[in-house]
Amino acid sequence: MTEQEQVAQLKKTRALATGLLVVMSILFLVSRSMQARHPALGFVAAFAEAAMVGALADWFAVTALFRSPLGLPIPHTAIIPKNKDRIGDSLSDFLEHNFMTQEIIREELRPIDFAGAAAAWLVEPENSRAISRQIVRSLPALLKVVEDDDVQKFMHGQMQSTIDKMQFAPVFAELVSTLAAARHHQALFNYLIDMAASAFEHNKPYIRWKIHENSPKWMPKMVDEKVYERLLNAVQSTLNEMREEDSEWRMRFEKATASLIEQLRTSPVYEEKIGAVVRDVLAHPLFRNYTLDIWHGVRQRLVQDATSPDSQMVAKLDGVFRSFSKDLLGDRQVQSKLNQWIRITATETIVARREAIADLVARVIRKWDADTMSRKLELHVGKDLQYIRINGTLVGGLVGLLLHVVSLAL
Repeated sequence: MTEQEQVAQLKKTRALATGLLVVMSILFLVSRSMQARHPALGFVAAFAEAAMVGALADWFAVTALFRSPLGLPIPHTAIIPKNKDRIGDSLSDFLEHNFMTQEIIREELRPIDFAGAAAAWLVEPENSRAISRQIVRSLPALLKVVEDDDVQKFMHGQMQSTIDKMQFAPVFAELVSTLAAARHHQALFNYLIDMAASAFEHNKPYIRWKIHENSPKWMPKMVDEKVYERLLNAVQSTLNEMREEDSEWRMRFEKATASLIEQLRTSPVYEEKIGAVVRDVLAHPLFRNYTLDIWHGVRQRLVQDATSPDSQMVAKLDGVFRSFSKDLLGDRQVQSKLNQWIRITATETIVARREAIADLVARVIRKWDADTMSRKLELHVGKDLQYIRINGTLVGGLVGLLLHVVSLAL
């Protein structure tokens, strides 16, 4: 209900209550003036007199809540304006301890199917499409924020600070350790052996030529051939031995890998060398220009797609939303777990911040002036209070009539 509607309703009920008081006053004056000729009007006069008293008493009580009746400085009137801050503090305390509790919030959230409702809404094509389009359309604005000079300086400073504080050697240690745990280092060892065997195989003519070239002129070529064959056999035998799972070569490589991991984790020399290389690469103009070129290209494509009526990002995001929603609607167990997580998160969040939320009420009320406070409360409860005046008029009249009857009977 708007404030204008509240004002109209308050004026209507107030006029009704005041009009009833005027009617009772006129009825009292008329009945009293004619009572001598018509004694039965004494009952009407008694009713009207008591009704006036009740109406005036309730008018005074209702008015005293919001202002001083007739502007007179009567004690204990204008209760709300004079106690504005205390009322705000009381409301804040009442909300905090009677509404924002674990039990109440959890009980209120229990019947709500957050996941099911969201999935049912999102599975509709027009809804998922609208959400997807809104998300994608916000992308260019987000990119503009990222490319703002002040934002870029801040992000660059934060990134540089993070890089300066970061230790790279332990990161490489964990990477090598993970690869070693999966036996990828042994695959690397096998690859190196195969690469050496392939290189040796492709360079046999060159090796034979080098042996002949470095042999004395008087040495028979048959001897050179024997040396070449023995060298070939020795290399081939060594490569075959290295391929064996329990070979000494493989064990040495295993130990070397473990030693490298340990050195990366603990050696300050490794950290200094690796950190210097990484920082030099990141700070190099070629690297920065290359990354900027990539970013500008990616940004241009993103903006073009985001502003296109046939955006691929919108279509893909729409498909993801609908597929996810459809799968979620068909899985009650996941819905139940999501609802439970939402309820727990919402409850803990509200309860953890209930003091700040309740304090907002007190702070807002403190900022209001006394007239604003009175006006807002009167607009919300004034209509009901005017009915108190009406009821007081009627009840007072009935009580007065009853007392008149009793007095006559005595």
